[in-house]
Amino acid sequence: MPDRETMPYRDCVGVTLFNARGEVFIARRIPEDDPEDSSEMGSPWQMPQGGMDKGETPLDTAYRELFEETSVRSVSLLAEAPDWIHYDLPDEALGIALHGKYRGQRQRWFAFRFDGDESEIDVLKPAGGKYKAEFDAWRWEQLAALPELVVPFKRAAYEQVVAAFAEIPVQLGQG
Repeated sequence: MPDRETMPYRDCVGVTLFNARGEVFIARRIPEDDPEDSSEMGSPWQMPQGGMDKGETPLDTAYRELFEETSVRSVSLLAEAPDWIHYDLPDEALGIALHGKYRGQRQRWFAFRFDGDESEIDVLKPAGGKYKAEFDAWRWEQLAALPELVVPFKRAAYEQVVAAFAEIPVQLGQG
Protein backbone atom coordinates (compact mmCIF):
# COMPACT_ATOMS: atom_id res chain seq x y z
CA MET A 1 0.00 0.00 0.00
CA PRO A 2 1.30 3.50 -0.79
CA ASP A 3 2.39 5.71 2.10
CA ARG A 4 -0.60 8.00 2.70
CA GLU A 5 1.52 10.61 4.50
CA THR A 6 3.78 11.22 1.48
CA MET A 7 0.96 11.47 -1.06
CA PRO A 8 -0.41 14.92 -1.94
CA TYR A 9 -4.02 16.06 -2.04
CA ARG A 10 -5.54 16.80 -5.44
CA ASP A 11 -6.63 20.43 -5.72
CA CYS A 12 -10.29 20.60 -6.68
CA VAL A 13 -13.43 22.66 -6.38
CA GLY A 14 -16.97 21.80 -5.41
CA VAL A 15 -20.19 23.56 -6.34
CA THR A 16 -23.26 23.87 -4.15
CA LEU A 17 -25.98 24.96 -6.58
CA PHE A 18 -29.08 26.39 -4.90
CA ASN A 19 -32.45 26.88 -6.56
CA ALA A 20 -34.80 29.75 -5.65
CA ARG A 21 -36.42 27.56 -2.94
CA GLY A 22 -33.06 27.06 -1.19
CA GLU A 23 -32.71 23.43 -2.29
CA VAL A 24 -29.41 22.04 -3.56
CA PHE A 25 -28.62 20.24 -6.81
CA ILE A 26 -27.32 16.71 -6.27
CA ALA A 27 -26.58 14.11 -8.92
CA ARG A 28 -25.97 10.36 -9.03
CA ARG A 29 -22.56 9.30 -10.35
CA ILE A 30 -22.40 6.74 -13.13
CA PRO A 31 -20.53 3.73 -11.71
CA GLU A 32 -17.10 3.25 -13.22
CA ASP A 33 -14.09 1.07 -12.51
CA ASP A 34 -12.67 3.74 -10.21
CA PRO A 35 -12.98 2.58 -6.57
CA GLU A 36 -14.02 6.10 -5.59
CA ASP A 37 -17.23 5.46 -7.54
CA SER A 38 -17.86 2.01 -6.13
CA SER A 39 -21.43 1.38 -5.03
CA GLU A 40 -19.99 -0.86 -2.31
CA MET A 41 -18.71 2.29 -0.58
CA GLY A 42 -22.17 3.77 -0.30
CA SER A 43 -24.46 6.08 -2.19
CA PRO A 44 -23.03 7.59 -5.36
CA TRP A 45 -24.83 10.94 -4.96
CA GLN A 46 -22.76 14.11 -4.85
CA MET A 47 -22.60 17.75 -5.82
CA PRO A 48 -20.60 18.79 -8.90
CA GLN A 49 -16.86 18.84 -8.29
CA GLY A 50 -13.66 18.56 -10.25
CA GLY A 51 -9.95 19.18 -10.51
CA MET A 52 -8.27 22.47 -11.18
CA ASP A 53 -6.35 22.88 -14.44
CA LYS A 54 -2.88 24.47 -14.39
CA GLY A 55 -3.18 28.26 -14.18
CA GLU A 56 -6.90 28.17 -13.40
CA THR A 57 -8.35 29.96 -10.38
CA PRO A 58 -10.69 28.02 -8.09
CA LEU A 59 -13.66 30.18 -9.14
CA ASP A 60 -12.91 29.69 -12.85
CA THR A 61 -12.70 25.95 -12.19
CA ALA A 62 -16.07 26.01 -10.43
CA TYR A 63 -17.80 27.64 -13.41
CA ARG A 64 -16.09 25.24 -15.85
CA GLU A 65 -16.79 22.07 -13.87
CA LEU A 66 -20.41 23.02 -13.30
CA PHE A 67 -20.91 23.48 -17.04
CA GLU A 68 -18.97 20.33 -18.01
CA GLU A 69 -21.00 18.16 -15.62
CA THR A 70 -24.47 19.75 -15.83
CA SER A 71 -24.61 22.15 -18.84
CA VAL A 72 -25.52 24.92 -16.38
CA ARG A 73 -24.24 28.44 -17.05
CA SER A 74 -27.08 30.57 -15.60
CA VAL A 75 -25.74 31.12 -12.10
CA SER A 76 -24.87 33.88 -9.64
CA LEU A 77 -22.11 33.54 -7.06
CA LEU A 78 -23.52 33.55 -3.52
CA ALA A 79 -20.54 32.61 -1.35
CA GLU A 80 -17.22 30.83 -1.06
CA ALA A 81 -16.42 28.52 1.84
CA PRO A 82 -13.82 30.25 4.05
CA ASP A 83 -11.30 27.39 4.07
CA TRP A 84 -10.08 24.49 1.96
CA ILE A 85 -12.03 21.32 2.78
CA HIS A 86 -10.18 18.00 2.69
CA TYR A 87 -11.17 14.39 2.45
CA ASP A 88 -9.00 11.26 2.47
CA LEU A 89 -9.64 8.19 0.40
CA PRO A 90 -10.31 4.99 2.34
CA ASP A 91 -7.37 2.56 2.59
CA GLU A 92 -8.85 0.17 0.00
CA ALA A 93 -8.92 2.94 -2.63
CA LEU A 94 -5.52 4.46 -1.83
CA GLY A 95 -3.14 4.11 -4.76
CA ILE A 96 -6.02 3.21 -7.10
CA ALA A 97 -8.64 5.98 -7.07
CA LEU A 98 -7.76 9.47 -8.32
CA HIS A 99 -5.30 7.89 -10.77
CA GLY A 100 -3.38 6.40 -7.85
CA LYS A 101 -1.49 9.64 -7.24
CA TYR A 102 -3.40 11.31 -4.43
CA ARG A 103 -4.39 10.58 -0.83
CA GLY A 104 -7.64 12.50 -1.32
CA GLN A 105 -8.84 15.92 -2.34
CA ARG A 106 -8.35 19.47 -1.11
CA GLN A 107 -11.41 21.41 -2.27
CA ARG A 108 -12.56 25.03 -2.51
CA TRP A 109 -16.35 25.11 -2.31
CA PHE A 110 -18.57 27.74 -3.93
CA ALA A 111 -22.28 28.38 -3.53
CA PHE A 112 -24.15 29.52 -6.64
CA ARG A 113 -27.81 30.43 -7.18
CA PHE A 114 -29.30 28.78 -10.24
CA ASP A 115 -30.89 31.55 -12.30
CA GLY A 116 -31.99 29.53 -15.32
CA ASP A 117 -34.81 27.22 -16.29
CA GLU A 118 -34.47 23.57 -15.30
CA SER A 119 -34.47 22.65 -19.00
CA GLU A 120 -30.89 24.02 -19.04
CA ILE A 121 -29.75 21.15 -16.79
CA ASP A 122 -28.49 18.16 -18.77
CA VAL A 123 -26.37 15.61 -16.95
CA LEU A 124 -26.78 12.93 -19.62
CA LYS A 125 -25.28 14.97 -22.50
CA PRO A 126 -23.42 17.87 -20.89
CA ALA A 127 -22.83 20.76 -23.32
CA GLY A 128 -24.85 18.92 -25.95
CA GLY A 129 -22.66 15.83 -25.63
CA LYS A 130 -19.31 17.64 -25.79
CA TYR A 131 -18.36 16.23 -22.37
CA LYS A 132 -18.61 12.68 -21.05
CA ALA A 133 -21.55 12.23 -18.69
CA GLU A 134 -20.50 11.70 -15.08
CA PHE A 135 -24.05 11.48 -13.74
CA ASP A 136 -27.15 9.56 -14.78
CA ALA A 137 -29.77 11.36 -12.63
CA TRP A 138 -30.22 14.52 -10.59
CA ARG A 139 -32.63 16.12 -8.15
CA TRP A 140 -33.04 19.01 -5.70
CA GLU A 141 -32.38 18.15 -2.06
CA GLN A 142 -32.30 19.87 1.33
CA LEU A 143 -28.79 21.11 2.21
CA ALA A 144 -28.81 19.46 5.63
CA ALA A 145 -29.60 16.04 4.08
CA LEU A 146 -26.52 15.93 1.84
CA PRO A 147 -23.98 14.31 4.22
CA GLU A 148 -26.17 11.22 4.53
CA LEU A 149 -26.43 10.84 0.74
CA VAL A 150 -22.73 10.70 -0.16
CA VAL A 151 -20.15 7.94 0.15
CA PRO A 152 -19.08 7.66 3.80
CA PHE A 153 -15.51 8.86 3.28
CA LYS A 154 -16.80 12.20 1.93
CA ARG A 155 -19.32 12.70 4.75
CA ALA A 156 -17.15 14.87 7.01
CA ALA A 157 -16.28 17.14 4.07
CA TYR A 158 -19.97 17.51 3.21
CA GLU A 159 -20.74 18.37 6.84
CA GLN A 160 -18.23 21.25 6.53
CA VAL A 161 -19.88 22.41 3.28
CA VAL A 162 -23.30 22.34 4.97
CA ALA A 163 -21.93 24.39 7.88
CA ALA A 164 -20.27 26.90 5.53
CA PHE A 165 -23.47 27.51 3.55
CA ALA A 166 -26.10 26.91 6.27
CA GLU A 167 -27.55 30.43 6.08
CA ILE A 168 -28.12 30.41 2.33
CA PRO A 169 -31.42 28.44 2.37
CA VAL A 170 -32.73 30.94 4.94
CA GLN A 171 -31.60 33.87 2.77
CA LEU A 172 -33.34 32.33 -0.22
CA GLY A 173 -36.58 32.09 1.71
CA GLN A 174 -36.66 28.42 2.67
CA GLY A 175 -36.26 29.21 6.34
